[in-house]
Amino acid sequence: MRAAPTILHLDMDAFYASAEQAAKPSLRGKPVVVGGLGPRGVVATASYEARRFGVHSAMPTAQARRLAPNAAYLVPRFMLYRTVSDQVMELLGRLSPLVEPLSLDEAFVDLEAGGVADDSASARVVGEQLRDAIRAVTGLTGSVGLAGSKMLAKIASEEAKPNGLLLIEPGTERELLAPMSVRILPGVGPATGDHLRRAGMTTVDDLAEAGEAELVRLLGKAHGVSLHRMALGYDNRPVVAERDAKSVSVEDTFDMDLHDRVRVRTEVDRLADRCVQRLRAAERSGRTVVLKVRRYDFSTLTRSETLRGPTDDPGVVREAAARLLEAVDTTGGVRLLGVGVTGLADYTQEDLFAQAAGERAAPDDLAAEDPGPGEHGDESAAGAPEQETPEQLAARRWPAGHDVRHDTYGHGWVQGSGVGRVTVRFEEPESPPGRVRTFRIDDPELWPADPLPLVRDPVDYSSWPASLPKSRSGPGSSGGESRP
Repeated sequence: MRAAPTILHLDMDAFYASAEQAAKPSLRGKPVVVGGLGPRGVVATASYEARRFGVHSAMPTAQARRLAPNAAYLVPRFMLYRTVSDQVMELLGRLSPLVEPLSLDEAFVDLEAGGVADDSASARVVGEQLRDAIRAVTGLTGSVGLAGSKMLAKIASEEAKPNGLLLIEPGTERELLAPMSVRILPGVGPATGDHLRRAGMTTVDDLAEAGEAELVRLLGKAHGVSLHRMALGYDNRPVVAERDAKSVSVEDTFDMDLHDRVRVRTEVDRLADRCVQRLRAAERSGRTVVLKVRRYDFSTLTRSETLRGPTDDPGVVREAAARLLEAVDTTGGVRLLGVGVTGLADYTQEDLFAQAAGERAAPDDLAAEDPGPGEHGDESAAGAPEQETPEQLAARRWPAGHDVRHDTYGHGWVQGSGVGRVTVRFEEPESPPGRVRTFRIDDPELWPADPLPLVRDPVDYSSWPASLPKSRSGPGSSGGESRP
């Protein structure tokens, strides 16, 4: 435990939803839900306005619609979120060489390692300045926690939400934690929390008073010892600079089970291409291809194939995933598919490109021949492949919330689509709320577009933190606070 609160935890406020509100003036101050919009969709993030209706992350979207029927329901735009995340992480990197990202919108920073803070006063100044910098560069708000350990810094940022700062003075940890629920501690999920509740322990003070021996008896040695130390406020985990990813994967849950084998294969190919796009964006390659299939009865199968060397070639990954699919029975229907690559490396094995070309050539050669009876499967017996409905095609091409550009009306975003039409609101991040127009889904003047920057002319923070402007409290800011 440190003698000064020089570990900082940043958590952006309702990140995905806030980014959508910043990009869409007509949604500011209104309930916004970001996530999967199909019958099996799940909420990724809800704005604070939507949370007042009881909507929260990980909730089924169908349930969210019942709670907040008038909210705006949008499909995630990860291109935008990653761009904003990169801006935030770049600012954090200016504070210290030790930045530990936990997700796109959350990270620990060791201020002491960066030489920018060594006591409570300097840590508070840096925390306030960071919040100002994030607002100026991205247009969004984040909450900051400062403490002498990672656990307490994360608790502090949660208590500071939204758009606030909370500093926990070293030596006050026990008093702060005592009345809190046991669920506030890392490693205490629903199952462990329920187990502790049955044993009569609902607060952190209950755990501290129970003693290490009792917690070891209930939870086992490793978990019991760790939990007792955390209940006393002890946490000596260091901030670890960004770790290398061990795998890259993508998966989709389908609104209705897929039964047609051709459609399943098409979706696997599409997922393989998306997986390789992520792989290349990370400038990595991988040696093992993994296929995940969740069937109609919720049974989940995972199959993998290890190549001769690392690759980032989409053809190689597609073909490996297709071979894995051949060994899986999908007769009853498929509700989820996923493709991943593990065994990551920073280079590719060149001969795999030739391997992919050779394997692709073989089916082409066979297709040129006149197939005999029974060859190439029984497609005629099975009937034509399942076709997506016009509504499904429109939803895939024009996802709700995604960016478009019209040759006449300019930049806008999709409010919804259906009955052969797509409705677009034309507005930009720094414009007034825009007007709504409806077009045919095949309108030749309407095109998908990339997201616009949330801040057109951001403040230059290239010399930060040395010359950062004096801290200010923005609209709605809860300002700085110390505990106790």
